[in-house]
Amino acid sequence: MKNTPTLSLRVPEPSGRPGDTPDFSHLKLDAPGAVDRPEVSTEPAEMRDLAFRLIRVLDDEGKAVGPWDPKLDPETMRRGLKAMILTRAFDDRMHRAHRQGKTSFYMKCTGEEAIAVAQGMILSREDMGFPTYRQQGLLIARDYPLATMMNQIYSNAEDPIKGRQLPIMYSAKDYGFFTISGNLGTQYVQAVGWGMASAIRGDDKIAITWIGDGSTAESDFHSALTFAAVYRAPVILNIVNNQWAISSFQGIAGGLETTFASKGIGYGLPALRVDGNDFLAVWAATQWAEERARTNQGATIIELFTYRGAPHSTSDDPSRYRPGDEHEKWPLGDPIARLKQHLIGLGEWSDEQQEEAEKEAVEKVRAAAKESEAIGTLGQSRPSVKTMFEEVYATEDWRLVEQRREVGV
Repeated sequence: MKNTPTLSLRVPEPSGRPGDTPDFSHLKLDAPGAVDRPEVSTEPAEMRDLAFRLIRVLDDEGKAVGPWDPKLDPETMRRGLKAMILTRAFDDRMHRAHRQGKTSFYMKCTGEEAIAVAQGMILSREDMGFPTYRQQGLLIARDYPLATMMNQIYSNAEDPIKGRQLPIMYSAKDYGFFTISGNLGTQYVQAVGWGMASAIRGDDKIAITWIGDGSTAESDFHSALTFAAVYRAPVILNIVNNQWAISSFQGIAGGLETTFASKGIGYGLPALRVDGNDFLAVWAATQWAEERARTNQGATIIELFTYRGAPHSTSDDPSRYRPGDEHEKWPLGDPIARLKQHLIGLGEWSDEQQEEAEKEAVEKVRAAAKESEAIGTLGQSRPSVKTMFEEVYATEDWRLVEQRREVGV
C-alpha cells in the first residue's frame, strides 16, 4: 500500500473575480520613506532585500519623505505632471477614435503614466529605449508630434511606419524609441545587445527597456539577464508589474511565489522594487540605475509595481475576469493625483492650474486629431503601395524590379 497522496497541481487564482469586492489585503507595502537607499557602488549581494521591499517617496499627505526623495525642482515636477496629463488625454481621445471606427486598434496606459514619463525625462534621446505598447508617455514627454503618432494609429498616408506595424507600435530613433515588438520578451534581448554594442564602441549611451510581468516567463527574459550580468551591459531592465497580462493575472507568471524583481538575484544583478504610481520614486530608482550603468557597473532590474487601469487593449473586456471597480481600489492610488497633491502641498500648483492643464491637454490633442484626420482615418487614405518595395533591400534585384513593374509603381 502507498502512503503518499495523489498528486495534484495548484493553479494560481487572483484575489477577485467579476462581482467580487476588490481585496488587496495580501499586498505587503512598505511605508513611504522606509526603504534604505544604498550607494550606487553597492554589491548586489549586499542589497538583496530591496528586491522584496517597495521603494516609496510620496506619503498619504503628498509629502516627499525618506532617503529616496530625488529633491526635484518644482519646474521639473510640473513638466512631468503636464506630460502625464497629456498622455492620459491622448489615450482617451484615441480610445474613443477606435469606438468611432477611425482606427483598428489601441492600447491605453491608464494608471501607468508616471513610469514612461519620469524615465523618458531622465534619460537622453541619444540613449535607446526598447519599450512596450504602454510607453507612449516616453514620446509625449519628449515632445514627439502628437499628429505623427495619430497618423500611424489611423494608418493613413502619412503613417511614419508606412503601414508596416500595428497602429500603436511606434518607432522613432531620433527620440530614443526603438520599434516596439509585439512579443515583448524580445525587447530585453535587443536592449542588452544594443547596450553591449555601445560599450564595445566605447560610446557613452545606455539602453533602457520595459516588459510586463507576463513576459518574465518567456525564455528571452532569462537569456537577456544572463548576458546583462556576464558582460555588465549598460542597460536598465524594467519589469512593469501592472497585475494583469491580457486576461491572466500576474500569479500565472510566478508573482505569488516571489517578487519579479527577485528574479534578478539569481543572475547576480542588483534589483529594485518601486512604487510605479509614485513619480518621485520612479525618478529616484531610475536615476540610481542610470548612474550605475553609466559608470560601468552594469545592469539593474527595476520592478515597477503598478496597476493596469484600462483594458489590455480595445480587443479586451476586463469585466470578464476582474472586479469592475478594482482599479479605483488600488492602494497605491493614481500617479497624476499624487504628484498634483505633492505640488499643491509645496505651494507650486493649484486646483485651478490643474484644471487649466487638463483643458490645455485636451485642446492639444484635439488640434492634433484635426490635423491628422484631415489626412485620413482608417480606410480613408493609406501609404502608397510603392512603399512595399522601399527600405528593405540596399540594391534591388531583378525580381523586385519585376514585382514593382507588375504592380505598376
